Amino acid sequence: MLMLVTVPAPATDYTLRSLRIEHPFARATPPGARSGGAYFTIRNLGTEADRLLRVASPAAAAVELHAMTMDGTLMKMRPIAAVDIPAGATVSMGSSGYHVMLIDLERPLAAGERIPMTLTFERAGRIDVSASVEPMVGTGTGARGH
Repeated sequence: MLMLVTVPAPATDYTLRSLRIEHPFARATPPGARSGGAYFTIRNLGTEADRLLRVASPAAAAVELHAMTMDGTLMKMRPIAAVDIPAGATVSMGSSGYHVMLIDLERPLAAGERIPMTLTFERAGRIDVSASVEPMVGTGTGARGH
């Protein structure tokens, strides 16, 4: 008898010119969920600033860059046009602050699968990455503290 077992796929890091995209992942979503989040860290190892302009994925009808801010005790999430990546800096796309919203998902995201994403930067250009879908657990943001 053949048994299929879903084993979480390890995250992979990617390099595009002086940018390093680390641990791209998304959280599993419950049945019927229409949106989800994707997260990663960008390290700019170069001497010039860059900007993340957009993210695309066939897993969702639309993908937006978002920023979460606090207005007193009210948490606000809003779409933004781009994320600045200063020279020599590390920018986290995590569950608080900047993140990627996957809107109108084609289907719920299941732990253990991978979803393709294309990141477009102003200077460095485009890179295709594969985000591992990690289980829904508590409010943490991943194995590397994203």
